[in-house]
Amino acid sequence: MKVLIIEDEQRAANQLINLLNACGFEHQLLGTIDSIEDAVDWLRNNESADLIFMDIQLADGLSFEIFQHIEVTVPIIFTTAFDEYAIQAFKVNSVDYLLKPIQEEDLKTALEKFQKSKASAALSPELLKQLLASAQAPSYRSGILVKVGNAFVQIKVEDLQYSYSEEGVTFGVVGGKRYIVDETLDLLYSTLDPAQFFRINRGQVISKKSVIKVEPYLNHRVKLSITDPRDQEFVVSRQKTTDFKSWMNS
Repeated sequence: MKVLIIEDEQRAANQLINLLNACGFEHQLLGTIDSIEDAVDWLRNNESADLIFMDIQLADGLSFEIFQHIEVTVPIIFTTAFDEYAIQAFKVNSVDYLLKPIQEEDLKTALEKFQKSKASAALSPELLKQLLASAQAPSYRSGILVKVGNAFVQIKVEDLQYSYSEEGVTFGVVGGKRYIVDETLDLLYSTLDPAQFFRINRGQVISKKSVIKVEPYLNHRVKLSITDPRDQEFVVSRQKTTDFKSWMNS
């Protein structure tokens, strides 16, 4: 079975590969692609896969855009961290969709469905138009899965005070308590309402309601006092200071 993975997060791609091996699914990995442009190029110029795992949100846009450039008749299992795309994925005649972080049992179920159906992923122009139109309206997540011991629990986005990345691990702080978020800070931030959350530098995202005080700092930056700062220092980067002030005034 020839498998192609279209996924812009290397960690997520590696996790999927490991799960495929753990499931005992006999396959040949044709490649891992991380953008719409590269996916279109690969599909035009390489042998056909038997099954494609396709992340909906890629670095350069929604993977639905791939179907605007090339007809894809290979069955697809969509992967996504966003619940709002689930129904859309079914309308694309996909085999299934998997919510991240992907669980082995969910993957097994999707593979069983694929092996039974061998469904086509071809899109009609009308359906593609509806998909892209519906995807334009912004929709932000309301919950975040975090690790507690060996399990996952959901915290409410409205309760998130701030999030930060440290040594490759993303943390979210709620009520002064730190949780591990099983996704990159880039991905997390892309799903948050920009009216309520701001990325003050490469490693920190803060909520507007957590800001207590804003003070001038070195090199034309500003320093923030945040509720429950733990051991973090919050300094807005110089490049983002002007936008941050506008955000706080909105």
